[in-house]
Amino acid sequence: MIQAQSLTKTYGKKTAVDGVDFTVQPGKVTGFLGPNGAGKSTTMRMIVGLDRPTEGEVTVNGKLYREHRAPLREVGVLLDAKAVHTGRSANNHLLAMAATHGIPASRVREVIELTGLESVARKRVGGFSLGMGQRLGIAAALLGDPATLILDEPVNGLDPEGVQWVRHLVRQLAAEGRTVLLSSHLMSEMAQTADHIIVLGRGRVIADAPVADIISRATSSTVRVRSPHSKHLATLLARPDVTVTNIEQDLLEIVGVTAPEIGDQAARAGIVLHELTTLSASLEEAYMNLTQNDVEYRTGQPAALAGAAATDATGPALQEVSR
Repeated sequence: MIQAQSLTKTYGKKTAVDGVDFTVQPGKVTGFLGPNGAGKSTTMRMIVGLDRPTEGEVTVNGKLYREHRAPLREVGVLLDAKAVHTGRSANNHLLAMAATHGIPASRVREVIELTGLESVARKRVGGFSLGMGQRLGIAAALLGDPATLILDEPVNGLDPEGVQWVRHLVRQLAAEGRTVLLSSHLMSEMAQTADHIIVLGRGRVIADAPVADIISRATSSTVRVRSPHSKHLATLLARPDVTVTNIEQDLLEIVGVTAPEIGDQAARAGIVLHELTTLSASLEEAYMNLTQNDVEYRTGQPAALAGAAATDATGPALQEVSR
């Protein structure tokens, strides 16, 4: 378990993390999200003692990280896969780490096999691809068979098979009762992997809830209805808190009323429905809605592109938001 209480970090006049409180529970995968500059990296560094809080504290398995006598056996961490001696082989890198905690060489062989590094275990890390470096970082995090895992962008550089492997791995670790904190900018992957989400914005927690709750709270529920009597149905549903959009002939999208309510009203009025579907919002949509006022770094379009978009009859110019 990871517990943060009034966790704060300032650098001069800049407050990177501002009185954060959260608990990462065992037995589930907790996603850690936020725009660039939101304070995620600083928070993870404070969890594992790389940065000291200005105020407050964060504990892992009931203790400050520095108080654990054998940290590798308590917390497995992947923050920077490049933080290795590039002249060593993967095997020797892991053996050196194991030696500091009395971990047997047999465990090194286990994590090498688990992460698919057998064919390159004797090769120098300096020649590794980004994906193989990530696998080595995950192997190092698993080396002490810890109860808590903190993984920052673990699928960065991995091929589709590797991404799927990480997804299954973290879910298996959580199923074993371990605490898993997973940070990523890939919303589609987070939606398939995480059970719970913590979102930071400008150093503060702006959401802390199960994935389904995050999506439902941050997005409007839209219902798609197809009926040969769509105009009659639109009139029937019309009220100030309901928005009805005519998408095409006989097809409506409705916000502000649930699918069961629409079905009941249509039945009472004798209106035939050919389709009644609740459109599910994505985690990415929910995330963008949550963080739209907390993005510190925004990327505007080049003038030429903006001008072209402005004159494009298909729609307005878009602004890319850095995450």
